Amino acid sequence: MTSGKAIIFSAPSGSGKTTIVRHLLDKFPNLGFSISASTRDKRGRTEQNGKDYYFLSPEDFKKKIDEDAFIEWEEVYEGNFYGTLKEEIQRLWDEGKHVIFDVDVKGGLNLKKYFGDKALAVFVKVPSLEVLHERLKDRGTESEESLSRRLYKAKFESTFADKFDTIILNDNMKKSFEEAEKMVAEFLSK
Repeated sequence: MTSGKAIIFSAPSGSGKTTIVRHLLDKFPNLGFSISASTRDKRGRTEQNGKDYYFLSPEDFKKKIDEDAFIEWEEVYEGNFYGTLKEEIQRLWDEGKHVIFDVDVKGGLNLKKYFGDKALAVFVKVPSLEVLHERLKDRGTESEESLSRRLYKAKFESTFADKFDTIILNDNMKKSFEEAEKMVAEFLSK
């Protein structure tokens, strides 16, 4: 693979990592968003194949695993697989862009290992599980069961924060944007 740099944002669901990544994409025209592959269903009517995710059937996903088409992949929730396609990264590098990722914690650590010193791995931390609970609840997309599952997973994922290159405490979005901009600008200038 021809290479550029990789900027990895990871965090428990509801931490604000997606909002930060979208902000950075607006600020840095030389960044390209890595679209993950997933077997989960689209949320609502707004998600689009090839823009938000590459939505694959479980059979197609498993076929790509067998073809060694992923840099990393995992079953994040039972029956829901997510992964980073090698061809997606190459597509962005061919456009002359550095790649920015919005992935779960395990995926982030796998990407950090894969890209080595060509990667900046950022963990987005929430002030508390109570704040995270409120953010997830406010989305209006979670059942009580899935909310409980996400909080349990978030508590576990938070124990890996120190494995990342740096941590952003997302207790104020404006401050988090500024911190993220500074980190990315410094990393890309090296």
